[in-house]
Amino acid sequence: MKILISSHAFAPSIGGIETVTALLAREFVRAGHDVILVTQTAEQNQDEYPFRVIRRPSLGELMRALHWCDVFWQNNLSLRTIWPALLQRIPVVITHQGSYCRRPSGIDLVQRVKRAVVQRKISVAISAAVAACFDQPSIVIANPFDAGLFRSGPTPTERPNDLVFLGRLVSEKGVDVLLRALAQLPGVGLTIIGLGPETFSLQALTKNLGLDERVSFVGAKRDADLVASLQEHKILVVPSLYDEPFGVVALEGIACGCVVVGSSGGGLPEAIGPCGVTFPNGDVAALAAALARLLTEPNERTRLAANGPQHLARFHPAVIARAYLDLFADQLR
Repeated sequence: MKILISSHAFAPSIGGIETVTALLAREFVRAGHDVILVTQTAEQNQDEYPFRVIRRPSLGELMRALHWCDVFWQNNLSLRTIWPALLQRIPVVITHQGSYCRRPSGIDLVQRVKRAVVQRKISVAISAAVAACFDQPSIVIANPFDAGLFRSGPTPTERPNDLVFLGRLVSEKGVDVLLRALAQLPGVGLTIIGLGPETFSLQALTKNLGLDERVSFVGAKRDADLVASLQEHKILVVPSLYDEPFGVVALEGIACGCVVVGSSGGGLPEAIGPCGVTFPNGDVAALAAALARLLTEPNERTRLAANGPQHLARFHPAVIARAYLDLFADQLR
């Protein structure tokens, strides 16, 4: 097959959609298919890809790519690149990553147009929670994790550090909830991996709560450094205040041998599966109780971590890519 992929953001931009797009595009090529990727990310990077990347395509470039392809996959709906495809008889598959889940209110023209487009095309949702946002039935195909990078280390009972958070430091990620829960857990340490606009306010909150000696802000980490850090911790905490559409970060933590404690809204529980526990979004007391229990019950951590390999097998890039390739092939029949 000749597969055209649209990913509004792509490397060197860092984010979940960028990572998922690159993983699956590589798997499509590995399976013997031809791939072209179009993106609005103009900045180049040094990585070499086994497929062509067209950055900020002109209308002419986009039309030529559409004429070339057998199927057009939009990893999150982009009105900028889909409208020419609507004028042609090209199979289009749209994966919903959750950014336009909310129902439109008032005029909200962009949301209304996106939902109108969704009604006309094959829909894929990254979780059952995202699928429930749309009237149009969606096929649920979860996001993969980088199985070649994220790997288990020491068992959860042998790890020197307690808690780790990984993500952008923005208000909706709920790091303040985690800090307030930590204040109820004497002697427990926390490593915060990531950067963002809330960095300074979270550092100030850490000081106000008297947690300076127990919380380490280590900035952004990538690749082997990130894996090594995750492997040093017992529990990965994902305390999002909003309903996460899915939660690849949970898969990454599980793959590195962490037990995961995450908020219960949205698709995050689908990513955590039998490898951790959940608590109500924003509930400081419930989060503190869940962490206290797991930190004092090493056998329970071991039991949850042991579920990791079977759970993660469903999210291996090759498995997810095969689900997409089968879907694409169905559209060509």
